[in-house]
Order: sequence, then C-alpha cells, then structure tokens
Amino acid sequence: MKSFFDKLLLSAVASIAISAHVYAAKPAFYFQIKVYHFKTDTQENKIDFYLKNAYLQALHRAGIKDVGVFRPIFQDTSEKLIYVFIPLKKLTDLDRIDTEIGKNSQHAESGKSYLDAAYDQAPYSRIESILLKAFSAMPEYSLPKLNTPKNERVHELRSYEAATENLSFNKIEMFNDYEVEIFSKLNFNAVFYGQVIAGSKMPNLMYLTTFNNNADRDSHWAAFGPEYKKISGLPQYQHNVSKNVTLFLYPAEYSDF
Repeated sequence: MKSFFDKLLLSAVASIAISAHVYAAKPAFYFQIKVYHFKTDTQENKIDFYLKNAYLQALHRAGIKDVGVFRPIFQDTSEKLIYVFIPLKKLTDLDRIDTEIGKNSQHAESGKSYLDAAYDQAPYSRIESILLKAFSAMPEYSLPKLNTPKNERVHELRSYEAATENLSFNKIEMFNDYEVEIFSKLNFNAVFYGQVIAGSKMPNLMYLTTFNNNADRDSHWAAFGPEYKKISGLPQYQHNVSKNVTLFLYPAEYSDF
C-alpha cells in the first residue's frame, strides 16, 4: 500500500514528465504548394525564367532556404502544370514573405517580364494554392537523400481525400500512429506529410515521398505492402480514404532539392 508521500512523489514525477514532453514537442511547419496551370511552351518558359531568376531568390532572401520546383513526369498536353513547394515555420510567414517580396525592387526587376506581362500574354492560365499543416509524427520537412541526377528522380505526391472531416482525421491518426514509422523504417525519403487546411479538395491530406528512379520507387512500395497489411485491416481505420490521387513528379534543374 503506497503512502500519501509515495503517491505525491509519483504525481510530481508524472507532472514533470508531461511538462517535459510538451516542452520538447516541436511546433508544426506549414507548407504551401503553388500549382501553375499553363498551356503553351512560351508560358512555360516565362514561368521557368521567373521562378529560377526571381521568385526562388526572393524566397531565399526572405529566409525560405529549401524551395522545391517539380514537373509531372507524365505531362498532360491540354493543361500543363508546375508545382512549387514552400515550407513555412509559421502560418504568418505566408503573409510576411508575400509582403517582403512585393516590396523588393530586386525581385521586381528580375521578374519584370513575368510580373509586367500584358493581359493578353499572361504567363499562366491560373495559379492554384494549397496550404497544409505538418503531421505531429513529422512536424518538420526533410530533404531527400538521393544520389541520381534530378531528371531521373521520382517524387511521388499523394493526395488522400475522405468522405468526412472525422474520417480524414482518422486517416491522419493512422499516419501518426503507424504509417509514418513504416515509411521511415523503409527509407521512403519523405519530404512532408500534411493536412490540407486550405484548398479546393477537402477534407484531404497530402504527402511527398522521393526515390532515385522508378525501379527504386517500385522496390520500396513492394516492401511497404507486407508492413501496411498488418494495420490496414484494423477496424478503427476502415473507410477513411474515399479518393487517392497519385502524381509522379521530377525536380527542375534549378529546384533546391
């Protein structure tokens, strides 16, 4: 039978442990994915020139050091896409960097042909923006450790939509409790896992895994299957994905990773 003082001591130790855990927890990053929609080679060249010579440099000056620029490996001929991944330490950084870039004369001069394009010579059809918050199991982004040329790499961007918000939270819980650990164990070189908090397709989550080439990608997913099978049948995780969209991308030569 524990004495009053034993119980008091245990309670104090537990409180310290909880406080230490809370203190040690890292704040979650936010991620913006900008998607440039365009149709012509002329538009693509204008976007590329702007991103390479003006926008990425402006982001770097604003303290965003790791910016990813990706193209689909299988590009649609009717509407082409370029993806830009921007990591943010705080949600307020989104407004801060836009304000800083908007006031920067170097950015205005470097990006002049893009920024001052005529109304009938726009460099894109539309720009889509997706805002995400990192999962607690991986609160920061991670740069991939790959050794092949950029044009050989496969970056797999997956989007998991759910029928309801609660089911989407359930799938995120599944990632936090099990899936992120499996991906890490099998060295999927994940860049991020994030809950979509603003975008055209919600409720939704997205994540990006990276591979040296297609063969590397296939071998990793083959190893994932047996591990995932151990948890996929658990009753608490049923019907939590209603639509899975998988995009295969590769980094632009001027992309930071």
